[in-house]
Amino acid sequence: MAGRNATKADVILKDFWRQNERFADLFNAVIFHGKQVIKPEDLTERDTDMSGIIQFKGYQETLERTRDVVKKMAYGVEFAVLGIESQQKIHYAMPLRTMLYDSLGYLKEYQEITRIRKAERGKMTEDEFLSKMKKEDRLHPIISIVLYYSEKSWDGPTCLRDMIVEMPEEMERIFSDYKMNLVQIRKSEQYTFHNEDVKAVFEISREIFNGNLDKINERYRNRDLTAELIMVIGKITDSEELVRQGRIEEVTNMCTALEKWEKENIERGTKRGIAKMVLTLLKKGKTVKETADLLDLTEEYVRKIQEEFRNVM
Repeated sequence: MAGRNATKADVILKDFWRQNERFADLFNAVIFHGKQVIKPEDLTERDTDMSGIIQFKGYQETLERTRDVVKKMAYGVEFAVLGIESQQKIHYAMPLRTMLYDSLGYLKEYQEITRIRKAERGKMTEDEFLSKMKKEDRLHPIISIVLYYSEKSWDGPTCLRDMIVEMPEEMERIFSDYKMNLVQIRKSEQYTFHNEDVKAVFEISREIFNGNLDKINERYRNRDLTAELIMVIGKITDSEELVRQGRIEEVTNMCTALEKWEKENIERGTKRGIAKMVLTLLKKGKTVKETADLLDLTEEYVRKIQEEFRNVM
């Protein structure tokens, strides 16, 4: 898929999770086992820019990072920061990347505190002056979820320790680990969702990955889905056809959409199978004409495949 289309598809997922009801349902399912602890009305949009300047003595470096979706959750007089990172490919440094995002979030709040305390330096103790924050100042928790959507099971690290070489047991006991909260859509049966949109996206995507199309037809035969949901499911399952159907609002019934999706997959598989045979024959020294004759294809079609799949197979 072209970069421009991929960017549009990323926007589809971000827009989906920006809705408070969906965002709250995901975190309630993952953190609170389906209990309705986080209320949609307690969530507010927060800046996704996690960029910050790291300074240490004479050293200074600017780190530019942007998260997918970030919200602030109010509880009592305090709040927590909740973030979603959508990941389509396995990233073997994801725990480190997540730790960096969270650390930059803490750094950002610390710098906000230091700006406020700057005017109060005359009232601060020596230690507080050195820290640029008062003893009673506290940072707010940042909870991040990595939402992995792919047919392939995650085989990467899920914590910082998984990325570190073997070390003596004594050293490991005092090693500061950092856990990543990974949610695999393909293996999400254990989560209890209450929001119908979130439930449908997880269930349909999971069954597509597992090849259980009969289950989808059985459960969603008489249910229409919005064009947005079909696009989201298309993005998660990497189906250009479903994204296209949703974008032009061609269908709203999931079963009808899946029929077209199946047809697309069959056509794609057939085309790739023919392409593999064409490229194999050409690689063995057959001419375009000889290849076309052997496979009962036109020379024009052989040349088209040769060009299209040259760098793919």
